[in-house]
Amino acid sequence: MFTTTNAARLAALALSLGFVAATTQLAAAGWAQNHPRRAEVNARLTLQNWRINQAEKHGLISPGQANALHAQDRFIRKEERFDASFNGGHITRSEQKSLNQQENGVSSKIP
Repeated sequence: MFTTTNAARLAALALSLGFVAATTQLAAAGWAQNHPRRAEVNARLTLQNWRINQAEKHGLISPGQANALHAQDRFIRKEERFDASFNGGHITRSEQKSLNQQENGVSSKIP
């Protein structure tokens, strides 16, 4: 027999399960790292990271310059993740263009 207390508990349980399911789906959607625009931006950042390391390794830039360039790339990566958090894990074309322009600025500083 259902009492008011049992009905309230059942409703609370159903509501809790709904929140868990919704949170899980949003978390999965929030990290759509394989989206083509995100993949392109992140691939460029990975390549730039390698180029900075190579330039430092071969003495073309100082460790301080390398750290500054890495910091700029980290900022771009954080901005990409921030932008994606508002679009279901995706970035818009205009956001991609802005991120690419920022990457071009860093890239021009790498010998």
